[in-house]
Amino acid sequence: MRDVVVVGSANLDLVASTPRLPAPGETVTGDAYTEYAGGKGLNQAIAAGRAGADVALVACVGRDSAAEHLLEVARLADIDITFVERSDHLPTGRALIMVDEEAENTIVVVPGANQEVTVATIPTSRVVLAQLETPFESVVAAFDHGRANGSVTILNPAPAAHLPIELIALSDIIVPNEHELELIGEIDPLLAAGVQAVIVTRGSHGVTITTAGRSHDSTTRAVPAIPVDAIDTTGAGDAFCGCLAAGLAAGLELDAAVRRAVAAGALATTVPGAVPSLPTTDQIDTLLNG
Repeated sequence: MRDVVVVGSANLDLVASTPRLPAPGETVTGDAYTEYAGGKGLNQAIAAGRAGADVALVACVGRDSAAEHLLEVARLADIDITFVERSDHLPTGRALIMVDEEAENTIVVVPGANQEVTVATIPTSRVVLAQLETPFESVVAAFDHGRANGSVTILNPAPAAHLPIELIALSDIIVPNEHELELIGEIDPLLAAGVQAVIVTRGSHGVTITTAGRSHDSTTRAVPAIPVDAIDTTGAGDAFCGCLAAGLAAGLELDAAVRRAVAAGALATTVPGAVPSLPTTDQIDTLLNG
């Protein structure tokens, strides 16, 4: 049994650094351009692996040079790519990212082969983690398989979308940011539908954890952010989700796993790019104990 199975996207990230983000219709001159391995699925799989978990990735890429690069990055990170499929007619996904001097970013994702992710075969695991850059049907099927095999199911509802009730009902933990929560709606209906915890990431304002009590009354507690010198927020949410999944797979209580995930997310903002910024267990421990 794997610790964590991640069902999600694999993209080539095309990143431009610029003094400020352009307004609609405006052109600005960039400072630098870099290409990174990315996609929320690949990012979160590597984040979970660096946080100590044994991880398998369920994804789909094209038959192009971008795919070969992403698969090599996954191999080097010791991610099991047995369940990564290849599309014969769609290119590997791309993400177009702009990052300004304040470490804020804008992202446009072109899904490509991510639209063909299926879960025809999926290993059993302690935790199943998914996002919304792949078809809803695949996420539902993965969570249904996870539930049948005793997995904890974690949904990161990104990019923001209205969630079908069948997906909510199969999610043990939902991890939105503030923008995604606005589109999802109120937390209490999610808990009433069977979600055990809603963890809202709030950037520099930390995280809130809301869980349902035995009397169906919800309780909310805050986990503060850890101050760091942020230079690029790309990948911070993925670092958080991957580390959270790794912590829960290792048997940590929810609040303890969230504290480690907060540290991972903070560290990810201190390094440019998504995959390069994902911290190791040692780095997380150092920040928490420093």
